[in-house]
Amino acid sequence: MSRPREPLGPADAKKLLRAIVAGGEVGFTSHALDEMEHDAITQADVTRVLRGGTVEPAEFENGSWRYRVRAQSLYVIATFRTEVTAVVVTAWRTAP
Repeated sequence: MSRPREPLGPADAKKLLRAIVAGGEVGFTSHALDEMEHDAITQADVTRVLRGGTVEPAEFENGSWRYRVRAQSLYVIATFRTEVTAVVVTAWRTAP
């Protein structure tokens, strides 16, 4: 499967994230898992953010386009590896 043509606009990124959550694969970096544990964020929380959160414009960092997705006090940064695979780079919770 090929990589999506990036950068994607927020609406297209959200559509692709929803499709990947529904039928693709979401991976997690070790950094993301560490940060999630630190902030008591579960993989289900991340899935919920990716499915229904607000996607901000892409930013190019460390050789890849990254998409910040927020829902209430949760933030998730994800990248696309292919059109059916996303990787969560990090996640955090802001103070309520």
